[in-house]
Amino acid sequence: MTTRILPASGDPDAARAISTLLSQLPDAEPAAPVPDSTALLDTLARLAAASLDDLPEVVLVHERIGPLPALELIREVALRFPAVGVVLVSSDAAPGFFAAAMDSGARGLIVLPLAYEELAARVQAAAQWAVGVRRHLGRSPDLPTGPGGRVVTVAGAKGGVGTTFTAVQFALAAAAAGRRTALVDMDLQGGDVGSYLDVQFRRSIADLAGIQDISPRVLQDAVYDDRTGLALLLAPAEGERGEEVDERAARHVVTALRGRYELVVIDCGTQVTGANAAAVEMADIAVLVTTPDVVAVRAAKRLVRMWERLQVRKAEDTTMVVNRWSKHTEIQPALIEKITKTRPTRTPVPAAFKELQAVVDAGRVQDLDNRSTVKQALWTLAGELGLLTAPSAATSADGAVPGPRSAELAVRASGPMARLRRGREG
Repeated sequence: MTTRILPASGDPDAARAISTLLSQLPDAEPAAPVPDSTALLDTLARLAAASLDDLPEVVLVHERIGPLPALELIREVALRFPAVGVVLVSSDAAPGFFAAAMDSGARGLIVLPLAYEELAARVQAAAQWAVGVRRHLGRSPDLPTGPGGRVVTVAGAKGGVGTTFTAVQFALAAAAAGRRTALVDMDLQGGDVGSYLDVQFRRSIADLAGIQDISPRVLQDAVYDDRTGLALLLAPAEGERGEEVDERAARHVVTALRGRYELVVIDCGTQVTGANAAAVEMADIAVLVTTPDVVAVRAAKRLVRMWERLQVRKAEDTTMVVNRWSKHTEIQPALIEKITKTRPTRTPVPAAFKELQAVVDAGRVQDLDNRSTVKQALWTLAGELGLLTAPSAATSADGAVPGPRSAELAVRASGPMARLRRGREG
C-alpha cells in the first residue's frame, strides 16, 4: 500500500531534511511541504472537498509552524479531518509535552534530530491507524471531512437593536434555502434564541465547555433539531453557567460546528466576552447590528474600536446592518458607515415593529408572514451576504467573492480577553 504523506514546516531547512528522508521510505508518496498552518488546512480542505480518498494518510507537523502553534494546528486537523494520522516533529521529548501532543490528537511524536528508523516507524503506525479509521467509518455522515462550513456572527451595538431577531432570520433564511444550518446562542447569560423559537431544551453550549475533543456524537447530544430545520445550540438556562464557556471552549465548539454544518450562525449578543470575541475572530462574516440613533451608533463605534484594540476584527472587515431604518431618520446608513468605518450593506431593515410584535410576543418568529417588510429585508440581506448559497457562488456586500477566514488565523497565543486584561491599546 502506498502511503501519502503531507509535511508541514515553517523552517525551509527542516522541510528539506524531512522531504529527503521521506523520499527514502518504501511505498511512500510524499507531497511537497507546505510552509504554514494556513496552507496545510487549505490543502486538506481542498482534497477533502473532492473525496475522502484524496486525503493523505499521514500529515507531519514540524514544531516550527505558524501562524497557528503546532499543538493547536494538530487539534484543528484532528477535529476537521479525523481520518488523517498526524505526527508531530519536535525537539521536545519531555513526557509532559508528549502527553500534550497526544491530547491534541497526534498519533505519534518524532524527536529531532531526525532518524530514519524512527520516522519510518511513526509514519507507518499513523498510516495504519488512518487506513483503519477509513475502513471502519467509511463515508459516515458523522465524519466531518469537508472543508468546513461558513461561520457568521451577529453582534449588537447595544441591547434592543434586534440582534437575536436578525440572527434567527438569517438562519431561517439559510435553512429555507436548503443549507444545513446551525444557530448558536452565545449570549451566554441572557440568550433568547430559545424563547424566540418556542424551544425548551435541557442541554446547552455549557455542556460542551469541558470537552477537549468534541466528537459528532457528543455535539449531536447537545444540539436541538428544531422543526424549522435548524440545529439549535442554546445558551444555558442558568446564566451563571455561561462562565464555563471560555475562549478555548468557544473555539472548540465553533470548529466542531464548522465541520458538521454548511452554515453556522452565532448570536453574540451585545456584551464582549472571551467566548463571543473568539467567535467573532473566527468568523467568515461578522455582522454588527445598530439602529439609526445617536446612542446606538456611538455604541457601535465603541464596539468596533474595542474589537480593533483587542485584535479581534478590523472595522473594514465588519459588516454593518442598520435596523429600524426610515428615510426620514436624520442618521442614514452612509453616515453610520463614515462614523464606524465598517462595511455597509445595500439593504437596510425598515422600522416596522408592528409586523413583528405578535410573533415575538408568542415566541414564534418562524411564523412571521412572508409579506413582512422586515422579513423580506433580512432574507434579502442573507442573500446579499452569501448565506443562501455555497461559498463558491456567494458574493459579499461589495460584490466580491468573500474568501474563507480560516479558523487557524483566528487562534492566537493569547485570546482577546487576555489582551484586554493586559490593557493593550491599539
